Amino acid sequence: MNRWATDCYQPKVLDESIMAFYRLQGLNQAMSENRFDTHSTYEIYVFEEGHCNYFIQDAIYDLQPGDIVLLDGLTLHKANTTSPETYVRSMVHFSPAWWEKIMSRLGMPNLLSPFQKMNTCILRTGFDDSGQYVSKKIRWLAVQLEEIHREFECTGQVNVLLKAEIELEFLQLLMKIYKMSASQYFRVEPKNIEKKRQADNIASWINQHYCEKISLERIAKELNLSKYYISHLFKEVTGYTVMQYVMDCRLIQVKYLLEMQPNLPLEDIYISTGFESAAHFSRFFKERMGMTPTSYRKMKSGSKFVQLCSTLSKV
Repeated sequence: MNRWATDCYQPKVLDESIMAFYRLQGLNQAMSENRFDTHSTYEIYVFEEGHCNYFIQDAIYDLQPGDIVLLDGLTLHKANTTSPETYVRSMVHFSPAWWEKIMSRLGMPNLLSPFQKMNTCILRTGFDDSGQYVSKKIRWLAVQLEEIHREFECTGQVNVLLKAEIELEFLQLLMKIYKMSASQYFRVEPKNIEKKRQADNIASWINQHYCEKISLERIAKELNLSKYYISHLFKEVTGYTVMQYVMDCRLIQVKYLLEMQPNLPLEDIYISTGFESAAHFSRFFKERMGMTPTSYRKMKSGSKFVQLCSTLSKV
């Protein structure tokens, strides 16, 4: 198995600012989105090999090797593959807050703007020079992040020179992505074949109504489709069951409100996001996040991430 394709990821010293995974194979549960923050983590995803339908908010894309997906952390997304054993991708997760500070010091343009604008299309490289550049850069980052962590474990200190080199190399990657996103040559829209079009419509309806009481019966009635058809079609195309998608939409919004509106009462949050009761809300959140909503809010308001970034910026 590829050394990076492991279900036993061990946290590293720079995880709060950047994480890189090269050629992950299969559907690794340890790499699920729940490991990462909501609005505070951006992602560069490169599809390396295999077959994959990639579901982003309310659009489905047939990925081709070399396709690059940019995600802003707020957009619900999921890879769906019928052949997990041949599904290979590389990823970088990073904190925009951390890198905006670096770019500001260097007087750089807003290199993160593509992540805020590109959630409705894919960068299709066909693994030309640009696609290979991005993939190789992710490999380099993954190797160096392992190395800086090994040194940290041995010495208790961050290697200042290697950390600076990682930052510079990552900035080069962001500049490449920025230039690619400005070119119409790389951009591709989702194909509107019938099954995907109907799955898009279902997802779009859910995005508009997930804060309300939702059932398969209601969706079927409003979209003039049978419950059986909706259930099987949506799972086949997106990899989600209908209610999994509804609950993930609610979870994204709950995390956003907990982080961005620290004084909003929990009762207002669970009611406004479609949960039927406080008990259901708390139980679901704890199952998915490993902590209660109150603990999650305290963790965010405690500024642990900000403190760590401040400490590392002085290293």
